[in-house]
Amino acid sequence: MVLLTLMAIVTIGVVRLRNLFAVVILGGIYSFLMASVMIMLDAVDVAMTEASVGAGISTVLMLGTLYLTKMEETRPAHTPLLPLFVAVVTAGGLIYGTIDLPPFGDAAGIIHQHVAPHYLQNSIVETSVPNVVTSVLASYRGFDTLGETVVIFTAGIAVLLLLKGRRPASEPDSNAAKARSRRRRPKA
Repeated sequence: MVLLTLMAIVTIGVVRLRNLFAVVILGGIYSFLMASVMIMLDAVDVAMTEASVGAGISTVLMLGTLYLTKMEETRPAHTPLLPLFVAVVTAGGLIYGTIDLPPFGDAAGIIHQHVAPHYLQNSIVETSVPNVVTSVLASYRGFDTLGETVVIFTAGIAVLLLLKGRRPASEPDSNAAKARSRRRRPKA
């Protein structure tokens, strides 16, 4: 409950602040809190991914983007009532959708009766990997994991290309400045 309360406080801070640097830092804090929640739920692989991608890489890329843009968010032209209404309706739908779920950790839940017993009984024999989670991610879901990696890699390359193309207006390109100075020199 402490972690979820802290996540709610950070979320309110992100929504209320106009300083984008503070929002990026709070986003990194939120990712670390989410990684802590995942550790508490015994999903260490998801926690490591959240910490490295969510708090690490995303925060660095956002800080790099802030270097090239303004630090303050502009005031909205309209009131945020419509987005707030959409968010509340979506949250209500998601909460309503979880009412019929079995209790968390229930071993008799239907989700644990389908393929999980097969993975637990046959993963070492079929994949020769002693860790069941690793065998599921690397063998049974290998193409899915490869696809996720390609998507993250492509997004990272796209962000780097976008950031590379931008230069501050106060620092002209050194090659262009040299070419201009050569054109201005009088010929002897």
